[in-house]
Amino acid sequence: MGTGLISIGITGIRAAQLGLLATEHNIVNANTPGYSRQNTVQATNNAITTGSGSIGQGVQVVTIKRQYDAYLNSQVNTAQTQVSNLDALYTQLSQIDLMLADPDAGMSPAMQDFFTGVQQVSSNPSSLPARQSMLTSAQTMVTRFNNLDQRLTEISNQLNGRIVSAVADINAYASEIADLNQRIVLAQSGYSQPPNDLLDQRDQLVNELNKLIKVNTSTNSDGSFNVFIGTGQQLVIGGKTVQMTAEASSLDLTRIAVGLKTAGGTQELPESLIVGGELGGLVGFRSQSLDAAVNELGRVAASLTLTFNAQYGLGMDLSGRISGETGFVGQLFSVPEPKVVPSAMNQGVGQLTASFLPPVAPSEPNYAGNFYTNLTTSDYLVTFGAGGNYTVTRRNDGTTVANGTSPAGVQFDGVSLDISVAGAMEGDRFVVKPVAEAAKNISLDTRIVADPRLVPAAAPVRTMPGITNTGVMVMSQGVVGIGYSISAMPQTLTATATQLTGITTSWRATYSDGTSIPANLGDPPATGDIDLVNGTATLAGIWTEGMYFSITGRPAANDVFTIERNAGGVQDGRNALQFAALQTSNTTAGGTATYQSTYSRLVAENGIRTREAKVRLAAQEAVLAQAQNARDSLSAVNLDEEAANLMKFQQAYQAAAKILDVGNKLFETLLSIR
Repeated sequence: MGTGLISIGITGIRAAQLGLLATEHNIVNANTPGYSRQNTVQATNNAITTGSGSIGQGVQVVTIKRQYDAYLNSQVNTAQTQVSNLDALYTQLSQIDLMLADPDAGMSPAMQDFFTGVQQVSSNPSSLPARQSMLTSAQTMVTRFNNLDQRLTEISNQLNGRIVSAVADINAYASEIADLNQRIVLAQSGYSQPPNDLLDQRDQLVNELNKLIKVNTSTNSDGSFNVFIGTGQQLVIGGKTVQMTAEASSLDLTRIAVGLKTAGGTQELPESLIVGGELGGLVGFRSQSLDAAVNELGRVAASLTLTFNAQYGLGMDLSGRISGETGFVGQLFSVPEPKVVPSAMNQGVGQLTASFLPPVAPSEPNYAGNFYTNLTTSDYLVTFGAGGNYTVTRRNDGTTVANGTSPAGVQFDGVSLDISVAGAMEGDRFVVKPVAEAAKNISLDTRIVADPRLVPAAAPVRTMPGITNTGVMVMSQGVVGIGYSISAMPQTLTATATQLTGITTSWRATYSDGTSIPANLGDPPATGDIDLVNGTATLAGIWTEGMYFSITGRPAANDVFTIERNAGGVQDGRNALQFAALQTSNTTAGGTATYQSTYSRLVAENGIRTREAKVRLAAQEAVLAQAQNARDSLSAVNLDEEAANLMKFQQAYQAAAKILDVGNKLFETLLSIR
């Protein structure tokens, strides 16, 4: 009996001792990240069956169990990866939001100042100070485009560095997880007990990994983890890892692409697979916001250049020179042609070239409307298949905008692409970037900057009524369109009772009821005399040689009107009025938006995304806090509870020791009997 008491007491002391050790371990790890509270799991020893019944043999500690719930831990990881993703996204968006919306450093005030200068020239075209002021504000605007693009480039470069750093951290965590997998397998196979601390460390590494990129895990039969990213791309398989890479993209050497290192080489991952965590936030910001900001800013710069230059070149400078004449400078701004980037993986020798299409011009006969471009904010991917077949895809929405067989030249979205150069092989790819470098490289013609007299503020043509005219007909000074010619001027038109005679060039006439001669715009122009009346409608305008003159009233017989070159028109600001009007005209996005509304939309959309990211971040932080609280209620160490456990196990230890004392006294009593 004494021996039984001693053995039972020893099991109690051992169980209490292990309980004390587990409690002490909990206490000292109360602030260890990822630590899960551990408890001893006790069970009775197998009893001995006797004729008097079963006699218990004490207690044993079956295992030391960590308080862990995989579902709660998964909730924390999911919430954590969203918080890290939105935090990275919001941080980056805030930079652009502050930059674009800055009332002093943004584009809106610079464009406003430029067009204010243009209006001053239109109201006082002979003033050299007014012309110089316009050019100064133009230079300020160009510099603002350059500076904003430079800042966006700096953000892009910083982004590349952060992506490289994040990928390096991911690889480090993946290697540690693989190492822990091996140690966990060895520990479990050697002792048939869970290595709780190693399991906690691995779970914490998975949590840290989720801060960088969203991962999914699966558990193997030996207790090791598999870790996957994206749609199942392997990162950790048991004790082995697949290294992620951060290298220059094959389609854009200035852009860091994330990939996986495989036996066959590096495989670039589509950006759609890089989701969650800091890395997902950075990549998502770049593709959805940074690229859009660069291209939208570039679209404004390119559209401003193309449309302004188109109208600008229709004028006459202060020295009386017009388009086509020596010394005339018909373009104020310049931007580079669209950039074509071949993939570094191309096997062929084919090359593509791209250029901007001229802006859509106001149409004859009356040139109502304004110039506008069809440029978008997208880049384009040109992919070659078998037999020289090619497909041009708009990258921001996946739409096929052109396809065919080379050699060919195609036009789409304000861009002309020459695919006539042979040598492209199946699988070759090219990226066309129409506006990505427009804001970076927009500039002024230095000749005009040096000589403000070169600004073509005047119109090249004018009309002069005869001083002896007695009728009430008024012929406007005229507007000109692309391709106009004054080589056949001057021309003098003389009125009869029914016609205007004397015109020697072909013409079109419009009438007050909307009819015209010829009846259709596509018909060849007419020649000969012009009828003053078409049915019951009176003559409302005449088009000839790319020039249009509106008409009101009826002439008297023998009234004369002369169309001539605008010689000596130093006080004429009609062309300046035309390009000043571009400020409020729909010049971008297919003729649906102004320069400033396009830029304002960029500012507004980025502001909305920034605000949305901030709101979502706050909401997701609350979700994360709830998930962490739910997990901590099960797994975290409660020092008050552990203090109570210390007392409990201390008392259990003392009680078990008392059993030994009792057993010892009984044994001594038995030995003392004689």
